[in-house]
Amino acid sequence: MTINLKKGQRISLAKEAPGLTRLMCGLGWDVAQRSGGLLSFLSNSSDFDLDASVLCLNATDKLKNNGDVIYFSNLRHRSNAITHLGDNLTGEGEGDDEQIVVDLPQIPPGISKLVFVVNIYNCTSRKQDFGQVNNAFVRLVDLANNREIARYNLSGQEYSGKTGMIMAEIYRHNGDWKMAALGNGIQVNGLEELVRSYS
Repeated sequence: MTINLKKGQRISLAKEAPGLTRLMCGLGWDVAQRSGGLLSFLSNSSDFDLDASVLCLNATDKLKNNGDVIYFSNLRHRSNAITHLGDNLTGEGEGDDEQIVVDLPQIPPGISKLVFVVNIYNCTSRKQDFGQVNNAFVRLVDLANNREIARYNLSGQEYSGKTGMIMAEIYRHNGDWKMAALGNGIQVNGLEELVRSYS
């Protein structure tokens, strides 16, 4: 049975999915329907390109180097522990829009936390923010049996004006892996700015 996480809630992956080794983190979203009013022709008609990324942090919550950022231009961590399955430029379609596979035993010991983030590509020039996005979610799936372990749903309007989101983190704790649902909206001009805050 899937756990529907609340903001700030933490779960033990060892407890909820005993024997878990390979998991898939899926992220999805829909663009809110635009109103059809008289001035609707002035509204932004560009596609929403949300980019999911993983930041691999050390024990002090810092990035050691740029290779520890997994995103659309660096799809695989050098350890092969984390693989981004590709960029979705529009968010169209049902289910996950972007997926990231994590092999927990392969994560190097120097990495203590995986932070899953999403930002809106070219948000400034397109005048886009998360208030225009509906049905955003992050979910974890045990790839051994395709069972959904946990899901965290995000409301769009709460994030009006926010252009980035720190969605969830998976972290080591006393030899166990745990997941925390965060859902922290932030204002950033792109992934580079978000990455700098962890450098």
